[in-house]
Amino acid sequence: MNLAARFLTPAALAAVASFVLAAVLAGLATDGYSHLRHPLALLGARQLETAGTLFGLFAFVLPGLAGAWIALALRQRLPADSGWLLRVGAQLALLGALAFAAQGLLPLDMEALDAGASRWHATAWLVWALAFPLGALLLAAGLWRAAGWRRFAVLTALAGALVVAGGFLGADWVGAALAQRIAFAAWLGWGVLAAAAPLRRDV
Repeated sequence: MNLAARFLTPAALAAVASFVLAAVLAGLATDGYSHLRHPLALLGARQLETAGTLFGLFAFVLPGLAGAWIALALRQRLPADSGWLLRVGAQLALLGALAFAAQGLLPLDMEALDAGASRWHATAWLVWALAFPLGALLLAAGLWRAAGWRRFAVLTALAGALVVAGGFLGADWVGAALAQRIAFAAWLGWGVLAAAAPLRRDV
């Protein structure tokens, strides 16, 4: 294992910690905010100025960049005979991570939630919510029969399914705010799994 690879799992865990701490602290500091009722992106809105910028940095940008690094490393560690499913899947995972980071650079405008800057944020979210599940599906399909990768394939498919459920289907079941957090948690959890994947191969 090279030196850079040793930092993948710590980077993934740091991304989770950064996201959770940013959400908790920003939520406590914002009057009237409820994690049970409001989307996380409101904590990074333009109107919150420096506080919003810091939230975007620690909740979206840093975890997204860590996710991009993990996706790049995963692509390099895939089986030597990787076909197009795996190559495209890894690229989509990378795209999803970059889109996640972009959410922090494209903050919501609370005065125009359906227009302008808010649309750019929504676009970044949509790219993440589509690219990662599709990439996860391709990775799972391509790795299903690869020696030592089946467990990773199953958990990758599960993470992709949870992102779809939380992002598009869960609002009617558990509420939009909680559903969104389930999707984010699934993606962050997959990052930890992907960072450690070469160390956890089935026998």
